[in-house]
Amino acid sequence: MKYRSRGGADPASFCTKLLNTTDRRREQKEDKVSANVTLKLSTELSKPTSICSFDSPKEVLVLDCLRDAIFWPETPLLKSKFSLNDTSDPAHSTFTILPRNGGGSWQVGDQLRVSIRICDFHGRPKKSGGDFLLARLHNRTFLAGVAGHVEDHHNGSYSAVFSLLWEGNAQVEVTLVHPSEAVTVLQKLTQEQPDRIYFQSFFRSGSVTETTTCNICLNANQQKLCNYTDINTGEPWFCYKPKILDCDARISHAKGGFRQNITAMEEKLFQSGVNMKVSIPASGPANVIVLPKPKGGNQSTVETRATGYYYQGAWQALDGTAVQQFNSTAISQCLKGKTVYIYGDSTVRQWYEYLTKALPELKEFDLQSSKQTGPCMALDFVNKVLLTFRSHGPPIRFGSMPVSQLHYIANELDRVAGGSDTLVVIGIWSHFSTFPIEVYIRRLLNIRRAVVRLLTRAPATMVIIRTANPKELTLYETLTNSDWFSLQRDKVLRAIFEGVNVRLVDAWEMILAHHLPHKLHPESDIIKNMVDVLLSYICPIAGSFKSSFKKLDSRPEICIEKV
Repeated sequence: MKYRSRGGADPASFCTKLLNTTDRRREQKEDKVSANVTLKLSTELSKPTSICSFDSPKEVLVLDCLRDAIFWPETPLLKSKFSLNDTSDPAHSTFTILPRNGGGSWQVGDQLRVSIRICDFHGRPKKSGGDFLLARLHNRTFLAGVAGHVEDHHNGSYSAVFSLLWEGNAQVEVTLVHPSEAVTVLQKLTQEQPDRIYFQSFFRSGSVTETTTCNICLNANQQKLCNYTDINTGEPWFCYKPKILDCDARISHAKGGFRQNITAMEEKLFQSGVNMKVSIPASGPANVIVLPKPKGGNQSTVETRATGYYYQGAWQALDGTAVQQFNSTAISQCLKGKTVYIYGDSTVRQWYEYLTKALPELKEFDLQSSKQTGPCMALDFVNKVLLTFRSHGPPIRFGSMPVSQLHYIANELDRVAGGSDTLVVIGIWSHFSTFPIEVYIRRLLNIRRAVVRLLTRAPATMVIIRTANPKELTLYETLTNSDWFSLQRDKVLRAIFEGVNVRLVDAWEMILAHHLPHKLHPESDIIKNMVDVLLSYICPIAGSFKSSFKKLDSRPEICIEKV
């Protein structure tokens, strides 16, 4: 969704100066993170401290520079005994297609604008904003689809804008992902329960074994902590100290579990088929017929534009990139002589798995490691293609893995020599959704610094980043990995890497625009399109690439351009 900035003075120059100061301090090896220090975090610096801590007040201010990138309209406070009937109801809400600007028939290149009115279960119009809506335009016959851009007017009404990109029928679809009241609950969860997903480590010395809880966010007042903060990046990680064993006896890391702590009334805000990911009906026609653009006609002004769209099931980029269709032979030719490093979560591991299946000559090595976490490696000896995957470091929610395999992406990038035969792929977002956004911002800033260092020493290296994406939502998935959390991380990622010479695979729009169901791990048709975009960056048609970043209204990249 697209939202207005909070307003006020432009913080760009202040933030740039602040980031430069912070980096100089980092270069001078500022004091390491202390296990028992707590500093203010989250939406307002004046709010109470949290157990999810940062080491430097100046760094907290740097992180606050990015808040305009993820600004969300104020959502209603919930009373302890609120009524569900007073909350947003998709069944009583409607959308209306507005007439074409200037009248006449719809044409390719026009902007289609839709007015959305949100009402409660009584049918009364809402008077405030903050609802989470998604919109798309599609044609199942042509396997065509494009994401719409939603604007919140802060009064219960919204607008969705679409670019008309194909001839024929175009069907509007508007979905209420979460009512504004549910967003209030999600915000409260992040502030008050950042450790609702917890982790465990196994400690062993001889025949003595112990297991303790670990996390970024631990309360040092409960018991002594083991501090496993990464010495190079400053990324914090703590475990409660075993009662008998020393901290250096830690041998494994695993997801421990999930603590669900919301009220029965709050649960009712997250009901599939009622108020979570439910389509909003049209008050009139839900589709338009689009005619060809008249020859010699003036090109329409594009107010908002997607990064791409589907037509005949294939992704068409709108940034100037010519997306090609790659079969196994074409993939082998494109990757010939290249080393591909893939770092991140399971959503980019899908790309590793797709490529190993698509290329019969790519033989996997058994590194005696988990397929889920890696490291994984495959080699095509004839074409000299080396493909690797390694999961990112904590917080990683996979099964048990040796602590020796907990590698931070920034540290891995510093070990890459780089060059024209090197491709780096990064996808990191899903495992950060339960934590305050500052945790994710810090991780991306560390990765950004490492990417800049890599591109400085080896400018011909290609770096490609996969964004977050919408997914199927159950109550558990919502409380741990809601699309609302993912959208915030998607916006932060775009802001932090704006201005850096990297390519972006826009997984958010590629899933939103497609007719297949939203899934954390997209179905094969979508994965093929993503890999086609990836390979089109590596082996482009001459002069096709312009920019893969979608600009954000507040231009927060100025704030971090010299990080």
